[in-house]
Amino acid sequence: MNKHDQLNLIKDDFINSQKVLLAIGDETRQAILMVLMSTDCQTGLRVGEITEQTHLSRPAVSHHLKILRDAGVILMRKEGTKNFYYIDIRTKLGSLKNLVLDIETLLTEFY
Repeated sequence: MNKHDQLNLIKDDFINSQKVLLAIGDETRQAILMVLMSTDCQTGLRVGEITEQTHLSRPAVSHHLKILRDAGVILMRKEGTKNFYYIDIRTKLGSLKNLVLDIETLLTEFY
């Protein structure tokens, strides 16, 4: 692949990663992600559990969870009237991996 093609690939990677980058770029959402990643619970956490661990208000947690869901970083599972939030291994975070790998390839081959 020539340099121009590689740059176009990276441009596409940035476009595909834009929502994820915006979602995880916020410090509060990073704290929520850390809580979700640090739990031993395989079924996800409820807003109240995330609130307790982040010391944020319920509305704030719900707002940030919506942004993370809209970006495809986390998923929600309903159980009756309860909602459980979790990070899925097939998450859009994989688009970031592609971006970094393609940048690394460009730098290795052309610099």
